[in-house]
Amino acid sequence: MYLSQTLSPKASYSIFYTLHPIHVLLSALVTASMYKINKCGHIKGKCNLWILLMIGYIGSIGIATTSDSLIPYLGEVLLEMPNRGLHIGFIEKWWLVNPLAIAGIVIAYFWPKTKFPHAGHVLLSTWTSLFHIIMAKGEALGVLSYITIFLFLFLAVWIPCCVSDIVFPLLFVKESN
Repeated sequence: MYLSQTLSPKASYSIFYTLHPIHVLLSALVTASMYKINKCGHIKGKCNLWILLMIGYIGSIGIATTSDSLIPYLGEVLLEMPNRGLHIGFIEKWWLVNPLAIAGIVIAYFWPKTKFPHAGHVLLSTWTSLFHIIMAKGEALGVLSYITIFLFLFLAVWIPCCVSDIVFPLLFVKESN
């Protein structure tokens, strides 16, 4: 039996809301770390914490929501899945998701790392997006549905995660001459 055939939407919802907040934490850690390393270096206290908070929060919450919820939802709509829903974590579970985003940023302020957190961020994003889609399925899926899901997972993970971890924070770093 396949995972999606044995897992209830309720169990998938619980797994989604376990993985999504951790994904946000790692996303915030990497986004804030990338900015801090390239703008401020590794020196503690040299970086403006308020700017770091804004970049880390917008980069993680905005893009993790796109990755984990919005793009998978579009796939669910396209496949006409019966239990589709948006599930916006920073609103639905604000008391869980938002503090973890802040925690990731604070960790980056004192311990800016990008390589391992980025790999974990991408892995968790893949699983989170997949469980969002599994929540929406109602019956067994055909081969075309699996191909479509794979394409939406690729779009949901690789593009937003690389944008949030690399491109977005570097937009705020001015190149010194």
